[in-house]
Amino acid sequence: MDADTGKTPFENIAELLASHGVEFIVIGGQAETIHGSARVTFDTDLCYRRTGSNLAGLAEALKELRPTLRGAPADLPFRIDAESLALGCNFTFRTTEGDLDLVGYVEPIGGFEELESHAETIRIGDIDLKIIGLEDLIRIKEHLGRPKDRDSLLHLQALKRLRD
Repeated sequence: MDADTGKTPFENIAELLASHGVEFIVIGGQAETIHGSARVTFDTDLCYRRTGSNLAGLAEALKELRPTLRGAPADLPFRIDAESLALGCNFTFRTTEGDLDLVGYVEPIGGFEELESHAETIRIGDIDLKIIGLEDLIRIKEHLGRPKDRDSLLHLQALKRLRD
């Protein structure tokens, strides 16, 4: 993914995964922005379905992003394939499109299936994206309780009040 597409790294990642048939839900800061928050984020956080076929498609897509494990020694070997992804759950990568966090289990809610039941679908560019539901996103931010999550909560709770 070296060509300049005129799209954001988030859009490039989402389109690449979609082109490989990967099922995922946008979570984290990008989901906050899509919901209408003023928070700015430059990484991409996604929850992915942990089935064999989805892991295979994810591995193929990741190869195009040339990921390395974030926070690990640069020379630490890591094989990108469905088997390696199945052995882990949550991954933090540096890629050609920026930081990418792949989350198989989201505290305190669960995995893809649990998030999917409240996810919203929106169209961005040429693809339909599933994004975490606003109430689930609020629940996660409350659970995590980090300073940046507490800041996000103010925006997210205001957005919820506007929706209600």
